[in-house]
Amino acid sequence: MAAAPFDLKGKTVYVAGHRGMVGGALVRRLASENVTILTAARSEVDLRDQAVVNAWFAKNKPQVVFHAAAKVGGIVANNTLRAEFIYENLAIATNVIHAAHVNGAQKLMFLGSSCVYPKMAAQPLREDSLLTGPLEITNEPYAIAKIAGMKMAEAYRAQYGSDFINVMPTNLYGPGDNYHPEYSHVVAALIRRFHEAKESNTPSVVVWGTGTPCREFLYVDDMADACVHLMKTYSSNELVNIGTGEDITIAEFARVVAETVGYRGKIEYDTSKPDGTPRKLLDVGRLSKLGWRAKTPLNDGIKLAYRAFLNERA
Repeated sequence: MAAAPFDLKGKTVYVAGHRGMVGGALVRRLASENVTILTAARSEVDLRDQAVVNAWFAKNKPQVVFHAAAKVGGIVANNTLRAEFIYENLAIATNVIHAAHVNGAQKLMFLGSSCVYPKMAAQPLREDSLLTGPLEITNEPYAIAKIAGMKMAEAYRAQYGSDFINVMPTNLYGPGDNYHPEYSHVVAALIRRFHEAKESNTPSVVVWGTGTPCREFLYVDDMADACVHLMKTYSSNELVNIGTGEDITIAEFARVVAETVGYRGKIEYDTSKPDGTPRKLLDVGRLSKLGWRAKTPLNDGIKLAYRAFLNERA
């Protein structure tokens, strides 16, 4: 496991996907790093368009790239918009990684997703369990696109010596999340559902699935801090999991969110909705050895996320 100090100071840093939750957190985190931050709105650079991406990279020549751009969504979005998820995420990954290489980027970090691990892989999920079994079918198109992006970063490192690295975030939450009633991730979906139920005095709130699956949740500003830490200290073709190393059942988690929001009604479960993977906890041993641990406890993080939700709503 290689540790190679990489000085960000004075560099031109492109955050792809700065309008997303992770990209926004990276921009906040990089503000204290004495770098020039480059961003481009989708109206300016459609990352699915290879010619547009190549032209933007040729003009701006970023020295460092955080590849946090992706089409994302919760379990229903992944399962419903299957063609969109594989096409858009493959296009975005190949365009950005190749343009970074062609235009001489010194370092690139590609952000994967913990859904790339096999559905029934041993828990907690170790980095070497990638591609050892079938994927969870509900998000297979998204996972395959993410795997392709990671393998592309590996291939460019192998063939060209590019300092391209891969990180694997767990489930993230916090400011900038997507609160769409159908297409959001579980944290944002529950914050919105409990808040609206509290406002309308709804006697019960329905949570999708059985409530039994276990999930790990990482506050997005911790994720950004881990990414900056690894960009500075890590250089290897081996991917690195980023998480807390602790998980919680969806039922317990729903109770935490309800309590934070101040919802006092009943929580019910719609067992006709899919549960997805039974458990998803990352092994963060490699990350710990590299000198980083999550700082934000779940209860504190949910309070911050709820505050951000209220601000964004206002």
